[in-house]
Amino acid sequence: MSQPWEFIADCLRAELADYGGLLHLFEAQQRSLFNRDPEAVLRFAGEIEAQARAVADSRTRREQAVAGFASAHGQPGSASLRSLLPLIAAEARPLFEALIAEVNLLLHRVRRTSRHNHTLLSRAVELHQDTLQHLRPHAFVKTYSPAGRLAVATAPLPGTLRAAG
Repeated sequence: MSQPWEFIADCLRAELADYGGLLHLFEAQQRSLFNRDPEAVLRFAGEIEAQARAVADSRTRREQAVAGFASAHGQPGSASLRSLLPLIAAEARPLFEALIAEVNLLLHRVRRTSRHNHTLLSRAVELHQDTLQHLRPHAFVKTYSPAGRLAVATAPLPGTLRAAG
């Protein structure tokens, strides 16, 4: 007969696999950025979005399982899994501690890699805009938004036709 906590362990394993998949996609996107392969970067962006949804679903499933376990043991549904460890069989606690630590480690790595990719993408866009501005300086207009941020918009070329309406 399976223990009530085994479902939570399965949810943690699934969440761990999903975070690993997300990290793999971010790393592949980063390689594509370094290889200057915009098609691959764009393709990975779509895959990353789909995998992020899978991670969110896994996390929700795990949180629901933990809340159900907590309620079944007279604890508040918002109790953390770490606070519920004393309610889990002693022989299973090291498994849970390892799974929790690994999920947290992967989450940290995913966030760091995501920020790094975002920085790389932002810098690539800035460089692209700077290059275009040097090639066609009169084609861009710089303005400030109400929040004080600099915005660059393209200006119509003199003598070009524009659609009305």
